Amino acid sequence: MYNINFISKENLKEHIKNTIATYDQTLNGIDLRKFNSNIIDPIKMVFDSKVYRKSFEEVIEAELVRQRDRTNVNAIGYFHQNIFKYIDRCTVPEKGFDVIFKKSNNETIYVEMKNKHNTMNSTSSQKTYTRMLNKIANDKDAICFLVEAIAKHSQNIIWKVKVDGDNIENDRIRRVSMDKFYEIVTGEKEAFYKLCMILPNIIEEIINENKELQVGSDTVVNELKEKNPDLLRALYILAFKEYEGFKDLK
Repeated sequence: MYNINFISKENLKEHIKNTIATYDQTLNGIDLRKFNSNIIDPIKMVFDSKVYRKSFEEVIEAELVRQRDRTNVNAIGYFHQNIFKYIDRCTVPEKGFDVIFKKSNNETIYVEMKNKHNTMNSTSSQKTYTRMLNKIANDKDAICFLVEAIAKHSQNIIWKVKVDGDNIENDRIRRVSMDKFYEIVTGEKEAFYKLCMILPNIIEEIINENKELQVGSDTVVNELKEKNPDLLRALYILAFKEYEGFKDLK
């Protein structure tokens, strides 16, 4: 049963379809050229294979998953940000802040959104905080949020940072977990929880409706075996073919 009031099922499905569309390039099969586009490190693969007691086929498969995951992080960022296009009094600007929410009391919340609490280093944090300071200095009705999809705690707290060695805090610049931001925007305490609970069913429904949505076959292992049936030797040839001692490796 669909029990979400802040976004219609039609709009949620549309947004999820758009998110899945951003997976497009990772749905394609990965060939050896693409696999090695950033130069695979066979030494790391040797350690991973021996330490984790994995075959080289399993280590290669894990690397394929990692490569896809690196790309799909952007897709999840798209999901978290752009869902607010469908929620009342929210806008998603083309540039600048990630989300803007106009409260009923004329205050406006300007949001910088991050996937995890630890994705910003100190330099990035200072830059973001300085931009927020400028915003609230020039707009008396502005409030700035750093919204974290995966925060350590459910929270809505003052964001305290060091800028040029000084401790700075302002009640109008806050760190807010995703559940608390949904609560502020929708007025529903468990809004984010409800979204998370319905999400698997909606994704599955969309995938079942689109039979053409298939993951391509990866050809990396077969292409490596064409170089050498011994996958470790094939990986060495791939990375070190110009190195001394490896030139005639067969």
